[in-house]
Amino acid sequence: MKRAFSLLELMVVIVIIGLIYTLAVAKLQRVHEEKMSPDFLNLKEYLGSFLNTENKSVRLLCLDDCQECSVMVDGEELERIESFFDDSVTLYSYNTLYGAQKVPDAVYFNKEGIQEDVCFSLLLYKRGISEQVFIVYNDKAYDYTTYFDKVKEYNSLEELVEAKEQLAREVMQ
Repeated sequence: MKRAFSLLELMVVIVIIGLIYTLAVAKLQRVHEEKMSPDFLNLKEYLGSFLNTENKSVRLLCLDDCQECSVMVDGEELERIESFFDDSVTLYSYNTLYGAQKVPDAVYFNKEGIQEDVCFSLLLYKRGISEQVFIVYNDKAYDYTTYFDKVKEYNSLEELVEAKEQLAREVMQ
């Protein structure tokens, strides 16, 4: 005698599959809606989300007064974002002999070949390594000089420089 599924059993299976599908779609929509909004603590990760196997670099480029920024992938504008800072942001490089030194403004030429004023620029290379800089904004300093660690926040540029000098002393011992 052949044994077949009853109509009730088939309906229960269909309801379970529909429930799982509904939960999965809702979760995927929430993940898509909760797109990362950049700040100085997650900027490396934000820019890294634009890198893939074909890209060589991604740059956050803010022109004029830093009201709006562009995410540039391999020199091509991919996305525009509203800036989360103003033109008071300052970049510094660090040298163990000279300490923190202000980074000169980057140079940018638009598609027409006209030079534009750069308010802020940060470049992230293929392996997630950013330019080796400190970013100072609103009395906070952010350390982008580490290769594998997350960006660290300090209360001042002086505190950040002291931490780097302490690290250099530990390495020298």
